[in-house]
Amino acid sequence: MKTNPAEAGYLGQRATIRALPAGLTARKIRERMIEFVMFLCALSSIAITLGIVGILLFESWHFFATVSLIDFLTDTQWTVLFENPRYGIMPLVAGTLVTSVVALLVALPLGTTIAIYLSEYANPKVREILKPLLELLSAVPTVVFGYFALLFVTPLLQSVLPDLPGFNMLSAGIVIGIMIIPYVSSLSEDAIKAVPVNIREGSYAMGATRLQTALRVLVPSAFSGIASAYVLGFSRAVGETMVVAIAAGQQPNLTLNPMEGAATITAYIVQVSLGDLPHGSIAYQSIFAAGLTLMGMTLIFNIGGYFLRKRFREIY
Repeated sequence: MKTNPAEAGYLGQRATIRALPAGLTARKIRERMIEFVMFLCALSSIAITLGIVGILLFESWHFFATVSLIDFLTDTQWTVLFENPRYGIMPLVAGTLVTSVVALLVALPLGTTIAIYLSEYANPKVREILKPLLELLSAVPTVVFGYFALLFVTPLLQSVLPDLPGFNMLSAGIVIGIMIIPYVSSLSEDAIKAVPVNIREGSYAMGATRLQTALRVLVPSAFSGIASAYVLGFSRAVGETMVVAIAAGQQPNLTLNPMEGAATITAYIVQVSLGDLPHGSIAYQSIFAAGLTLMGMTLIFNIGGYFLRKRFREIY
């Protein structure tokens, strides 16, 4: 039996309409599966973070069951491994803050200046060469930076400061600052380049020079993103281990003088972790108390950075 062309076209349209929901259903299932996998990835990162916090809190709870929290926060000596131990975290906190501040004093002006140059002054060919070379700094192992600070930067500083000891926080902080320059410059450059072009053109139309536009228009407009770069740089400086362990010394010392040697929280954790401490002892649990303190410092600074970004955020 033959069918006319009109009837054949009608039947073909009905077949297409019947097959269409099945195709849509299969695509929806694939999208749901992809969404579920992405959700698991996000959930795993949260679970890992909660697991780390849980371990720190659990082990620190046993530590603070023996050591007073007030003594931990106010005592000026940290002699956990001595015969008469004292558990004042302030020397380690002071060493961590001093090296981090020195690092920020090096990285923030240099990183911001480099970001302004790459985004506003460098031509595309120069930028394509300089930016990858700059980011190679983040690929250098930190132990190499540690020996660079001990064997090169410290003797160089001693030629200017003869009384500078072999282990000092100044050389360690300078090298940490060099390490975090790629983080600050790369994120700051992205923030500056994200400023709309009409804002730049408006500044130039008002007669501003390129430098005036960069410093008075672009940097304030991109300050929210630049602040994120600063927060990331500080977090990287606070958590640095090998440079301070090699170049700053491992003797806890309550001082704010960067030309003296001192241990940081991360250096102490490395020092004790490599020893033969019995599991469950107070000295062993002090590692987790120190780690919890370090995490609290980073959390406080990140919260401050969040409100700073929120305060100066520009909506275009």
